[in-house]
Amino acid sequence: MICVHLSVTNTQRQVSAGKKSATARFLQSEATGSILLLICTITALTWANSPWSPAYFRIIEAKIGFTWNESRFVLSFGHWINDGLMALFFFVVGLEIKREILIGELSALKKAVLPVAAAVGGMVLPAVIYIALNRQGAGARGWGIPMATDIAFAVGILALLGQRVPVGLKIFLTALAIVDDLGAVTVIALFYSDRLSIGPLIAAGFFLVLLAFAARLRIKRVVVYAVLVIGVWLGVFVSGIHATVAGILLAMIVPVRSRIDPKRFLAFARHRLAELERSSLTDEITTTLKSDEMETLVELHQTTSDVIPAGPAFERILHPVTAYVILPVFALFNAGVVIDTRIVHALANPVGLGVLLGLSVGKLVGITVASWLVIRCQLADMPVGVTWAQIHGAAILAGVGFTMALFVSDLALENEQLLGFSKVGILAASVLCAAGGYCVLRLALGRADK
Repeated sequence: MICVHLSVTNTQRQVSAGKKSATARFLQSEATGSILLLICTITALTWANSPWSPAYFRIIEAKIGFTWNESRFVLSFGHWINDGLMALFFFVVGLEIKREILIGELSALKKAVLPVAAAVGGMVLPAVIYIALNRQGAGARGWGIPMATDIAFAVGILALLGQRVPVGLKIFLTALAIVDDLGAVTVIALFYSDRLSIGPLIAAGFFLVLLAFAARLRIKRVVVYAVLVIGVWLGVFVSGIHATVAGILLAMIVPVRSRIDPKRFLAFARHRLAELERSSLTDEITTTLKSDEMETLVELHQTTSDVIPAGPAFERILHPVTAYVILPVFALFNAGVVIDTRIVHALANPVGLGVLLGLSVGKLVGITVASWLVIRCQLADMPVGVTWAQIHGAAILAGVGFTMALFVSDLALENEQLLGFSKVGILAASVLCAAGGYCVLRLALGRADK
């Protein structure tokens, strides 16, 4: 298991954060990041449709890499973002999925049924709608595009409604989106990867095992973990499976529970602190620290590191990175669609129309019907304080596919024209669902307050 050696200072920061829950911090991070996403999206669209658009596309296609002897490893700037930076994003997604399954909203069957059923309904029906319009041709591979939900935008729009939003609705939408992410990862791994090469995949598994052993042995050298992580990423990349799956694989070996029992930690900490209080420890710690006091402080530091689960610690560190850097950069260099008079043709094309209807209609109907069925059959309970009108609003918000849908479209469609059609459909559906979901929820929350 990977052990994160955090300092006592980090622990103090965690305590000073008050009683703010992990869910609250997660929602705040995603909500703030959605503003940056919006800014980068507008910038991308403006740049791609300006006189400087050739520079925009030259940056995306610029080759970056390295050579040694006669070998070379070179990718375009766009590929480094989509295959490299997004692997870190999927690592965080994997941590969220694992946490929710083991100790979160998906850990108990009764709590998990509703968001899981809603997510499945919200993935299957959009895919069916798309396939109905694109049974044959180059666009048929794009059925996975309208399955995805952009959790950053969806939660960000929910945050605009303030404290009136019931906690149960926030948890429902977040858990739904996390299950949706799991579905998207599965689709990418199974259907949108190139021809599988077993050798590199075995090498990636070997590096994963070494990584787990290094963590269990508590090796603290960052360079060791960096080399092993790069080995896993390269193995997955060369194997034909999309490189972002490496992030999920790495997340699966990160523990989300403490290495020691919390009660044992508290008893140990009280005992060691009592020893320090009885010692001659003063404010001049650097000059008066005795060997036994040093040993006690080192033990406290090590035990504190052990009690902090690696998974939540990584999430806390990496959420701001993904929300404020990775996803905005991804949006900046993926949302640039040239918009002209042919936009009407894009939405009339089966690909653009399939994406638009899949996200705007398929998500709403699929999530609502699946939720109604499991509650009607008494397999799950309606979240406390949540109404059906609010479920409808959340289902509409789930149609904001954006970053995840853009990511899948780049994997699914090789034809540049069809890729452009799909991106227009994604942007149109995202705007429609964002505005529609906000309005429906605002009305629903207003009625609930009366």
